[in-house]
Amino acid sequence: MGKDKALDILNNLKKIIIGKDDVLKNVLICLLARGHLLIEDVPGVGKTTLVKVLAKSMNLSYKRVQFTPDLMPSDIIGVSIYDKNTGKFSFRKGPIFNQIFLADEINRTSPKTQSSLLQAMEEGEVSTEENHFVLDKPFMVLATQNPLEYQGTFPLPEAQLDRFLMRLSIGYPDKSHEIQILKNYQSIKDLDQVKAVVSREDILAMQDEVDNVHVHHDIFEYIVNIVNLTRNYESLQLGASPRASIDLLKASKAKAYIEGRDYVIPDDVKDMAIPVLSHRLILSPEAKIERKSVEEILVDLLNHIYIPVIVNE
Repeated sequence: MGKDKALDILNNLKKIIIGKDDVLKNVLICLLARGHLLIEDVPGVGKTTLVKVLAKSMNLSYKRVQFTPDLMPSDIIGVSIYDKNTGKFSFRKGPIFNQIFLADEINRTSPKTQSSLLQAMEEGEVSTEENHFVLDKPFMVLATQNPLEYQGTFPLPEAQLDRFLMRLSIGYPDKSHEIQILKNYQSIKDLDQVKAVVSREDILAMQDEVDNVHVHHDIFEYIVNIVNLTRNYESLQLGASPRASIDLLKASKAKAYIEGRDYVIPDDVKDMAIPVLSHRLILSPEAKIERKSVEEILVDLLNHIYIPVIVNE
């Protein structure tokens, strides 16, 4: 059941987001791995539309919040309001109490407001002064951000970045796909054509099936070797955390699942390493001077690690 349902979601996304099949596949992998997604790209390439289509495809509750410099944590989590009739405070839930939450242009708001997402992303819970809430599952935060060189942006702190399982970039379409977008932009813009193809129960069942994908001991060792090397690599000032190891494992299992396997192979790990690790690493000053990118360094790093040969048991 699982793989077919996953492909139904993928096909729904492809109707609206044209020519970006690899990116869409990674979005689905992130969802099935119970992760949160950061989409970093220039304006106008379809970041917000992608999230809307994803929510509609699964018939999940969805809320978009435009992050601005004056946004407050209470605008995300909610606020306690005094009821003069009862003489008590009642809590009015904020937009974080939706299954798909879109933080649009997250790096345009202050670190104080950015950090209001941390508990929900890590624990799936929200605590206030008087109450404690468990968020409905599945729960996924998708955040978009403009590249940091754009004016009026606040860099996300490392602790916040580490909560995102993946960072992806949609990128500009190639010429043939952009022509296709121009010819069909009116129908693409009409999101009413997007129908739900899976239910909440389907998503939860698929996430459970991903959890049960088999992982050989050598794959665990391969993941740890990769993460350990990021911590001791001359071009990197900050390496990946243990949370990154777990996320790389979860993403590798979800990728195997989408491809119809109940076991992880080394290529799953290798393919997921860049989207899962790149946003968690900080370049050394020397690497910055040499204008190296984190992605280039990760490719070089992966080439220096022994790839295990797994015989399927």
